[in-house]
Amino acid sequence: MADVGYIALILALCVSVYAVIALVIGQKIGQSRLVDSGRNAVLVVCGLVSVAAIALLHALITHNFELEFVASYTSKDMSLVYILSAFWAGNVGSLLFWAFVLSVLAAIVVIQNWRKKGELISYASSIIVASEAMFLLMLVTVANPFEKLAWVPADGRGLNPLLENPGMVIHPPTLLIGYVAFTVPFAFAIAALISGKLGDRWLKDSRKWTIFAWLTLGVGNIIGMWWAYVELGWGGYWGWDPVENAGLMPWLLGTGFLHCAMIQRKRQMFKVFSMALILATFFMCIFGTYLTRSNLLSSVHTFGDTGLDPFFLTFLGVVLVGSVGLLIYRWNALKSENQLGSILSREWAFLVSGILFVLSAAIIFLGTMWPKITDILGNQKVWDTSTFNWIVGIVFLLLILIMGICAVIGWRRASVANLRSKFLVPIVGSLLVCVILAIAGIREWFALILFPIFAFVAFTILLEWYRGVRARQRVKGEIAPWAFLKLITSNRARYGGMVIHLGILLMAMGIIGSSFYDVEKEAALRQGDTIEIGGYTLTYTGWSQDPEFAGPETSKVRIITELSVHKGDDFVTTLKPEKLIHRNYEQPVTEVAIKSNLARDLYVSLDGWSEDGTVFFTAKINPLVIWIWIGGGVLLLGGLIAFWPDGSRKPEGGEG
Repeated sequence: MADVGYIALILALCVSVYAVIALVIGQKIGQSRLVDSGRNAVLVVCGLVSVAAIALLHALITHNFELEFVASYTSKDMSLVYILSAFWAGNVGSLLFWAFVLSVLAAIVVIQNWRKKGELISYASSIIVASEAMFLLMLVTVANPFEKLAWVPADGRGLNPLLENPGMVIHPPTLLIGYVAFTVPFAFAIAALISGKLGDRWLKDSRKWTIFAWLTLGVGNIIGMWWAYVELGWGGYWGWDPVENAGLMPWLLGTGFLHCAMIQRKRQMFKVFSMALILATFFMCIFGTYLTRSNLLSSVHTFGDTGLDPFFLTFLGVVLVGSVGLLIYRWNALKSENQLGSILSREWAFLVSGILFVLSAAIIFLGTMWPKITDILGNQKVWDTSTFNWIVGIVFLLLILIMGICAVIGWRRASVANLRSKFLVPIVGSLLVCVILAIAGIREWFALILFPIFAFVAFTILLEWYRGVRARQRVKGEIAPWAFLKLITSNRARYGGMVIHLGILLMAMGIIGSSFYDVEKEAALRQGDTIEIGGYTLTYTGWSQDPEFAGPETSKVRIITELSVHKGDDFVTTLKPEKLIHRNYEQPVTEVAIKSNLARDLYVSLDGWSEDGTVFFTAKINPLVIWIWIGGGVLLLGGLIAFWPDGSRKPEGGEG
């Protein structure tokens, strides 16, 4: 079966090269049969890569330790769900997963657009399958997932205990799908530049794909934050690690593209900016994938030296030179048809937001690459997390403020009377929030500035909904809940975006609360000793070993400690922080215990123990953390609203 998988990859590479040639030449010479043959070849590539993916899954499930990948990432005592997730745990498996997802997306693009004829779809399909060919070339040469060992071990090494978490099942594939999906809007953008079809057609054809890629990449990042919070034991959720940053940068650029593309469709403006943003987004997706598979920067998330540097550097060079060259070549044709008017307009607000998204990504890129830049200059230095927090935080704060302005400000020019009617209530409401916080005893300047700004943005969004609902009630006589539902479905892109903005506000509130108001204590406790933190009293009651991991055949040992939690005289809960020790990995894994509510998290990690029975704990109070995850759910809901089809079929029109 493994040999079948490798042969399928070789055949897929050959067919993908043929598909590129057939699509491009067939379109150039006007041979529709050759174009159709190229499209069929894309479907064949999908089938062949699927065979390879199934072959690797079969090897994982059947414990075929003859394969180096299977022996390195699985063992016989692993549960099925983690055996399956081992597919994307290693370099070669994740590359095959990338190739598989991209082949499926390529097939969907071809099938969706089968009846469309013209340069745009032919060139877009060829760009997607050319990217597929690059990853297949890596798989059949340097990163063969079906490589065999000289001898077959009785058992595999098993998955790193840090990866045996539900986050492993969701975070990596979601993040990878987001990376891969940005290939589609990039391909349509390049096709538009090659063909000269620079109207709205390429934006319309790629809009859903862009939202899908942006949403999956964003959700993947949020799940990664949650995973780091509940698994690593340090009490945080974002460490500004190079690979973490690599997932954030294309998301920020993609967000800027979505905003600028909206202005291009409505006002025929920012064409160069929109095109540059989607090209940069895809470049950063490939760059992030390269970071994970190289020793360019130090990170706990990298696979180390994989031998793939020449492939990725060549790929990045082709993308960069080709994108910039085509952009310069079509520069005059991309000129805006309308000019920016008053600075008090939605066009200006969207332009500023796009610039801020680029600025934030540029700052993160510079900070991420700073160790390498300074190393080249002879004195390696690293930006600390506080630098990232302050610089990027200021840019994000400006973006949040712009969110509130964009929600209500008019196109072209907003009158003073219009601004007064739109912003008076939100401004008064935010000032009231500031007063309430001060009365409640909040004295920190950042809280008295940030939370009122969040309130201002929330008020603008909620008032815009209120006005829309009231208008529908007056005109159509609908009851409020039905009017609210119909309002959202009448313009899913606009109101889905507002829901996303509310989700970002909730996340920002959680980040601010947990970053500036957290409390931490370390304690060395014997049985019966207590520690007090945030009004809670924690009493250490003892430890035990999980019997599931006590047998001689298991590769793990799980140590469970128990802490009885009281608030005053009232019993709250029992927390059980743990350590998981794996025989094949030196570093024990921390399993934190969390008592969460809407106001705060009581977060306890087991740090270690000594021979005299003393156990070491770290206890933290993390305010408002749960709102990060609630906000992520709201963001997902808003993205689904914007993505969901409206059920109406519009004429396809020309290629623009």
